[in-house]
Amino acid sequence: MSRYIGPVQKKLRSLGLESYGSIRKKETKNVSVMGRRRRVSNYGLQLKEKQKAKFLYGVQEKQFRRYYDRAINMVGITGDNLMVLLERRLDNVLYRTGMFLTRRQSRQAVNHGHFKVNGQKVDIPSYQIKEGDHITWTEKATKNSLYLSAIENSKTVAPPHWIGLDSNDMSTKVVSGPTGEDGELVIDTIQIVEFYSKR
Repeated sequence: MSRYIGPVQKKLRSLGLESYGSIRKKETKNVSVMGRRRRVSNYGLQLKEKQKAKFLYGVQEKQFRRYYDRAINMVGITGDNLMVLLERRLDNVLYRTGMFLTRRQSRQAVNHGHFKVNGQKVDIPSYQIKEGDHITWTEKATKNSLYLSAIENSKTVAPPHWIGLDSNDMSTKVVSGPTGEDGELVIDTIQIVEFYSKR
């Protein structure tokens, strides 16, 4: 399955995430009509949570399944492990710093080769960041308008406890590893584990 590139708001509504990440353009009337809503099956709920996680983190099915398989073999709770792996993605870490408004933007910046990890250029969004890693902009990227936008964006969002952002050069330091609780709270990982455990 290819990565979703259609209308974001439409996708958010389909996943029950209308207010996530941006303000809704207009409020819809709360219509309550007998028989209008169908009861969602357990499978439907599980599938929706999986799709929600894939969409929010910008991960395709094969890669998401690999994350799940890896999470199973890690020590701890599978759902928490899955969130940790998703949070440790390079594009996500950069998004969490506040420099980018969306993960789609940070992913594109990584693809364009704007960052180095511990001095080495990395252009793979899924690159797994670990505790102690130092992420910097390339010299060429600091002359890009994207860099100026990142400076302004970072002034409005504080990074989480496990990420440090130096406002002098916009470099990022991973001060500790993320936990399962640091993942997106709107995702029910129990449903995702149930989905894959039956297949």
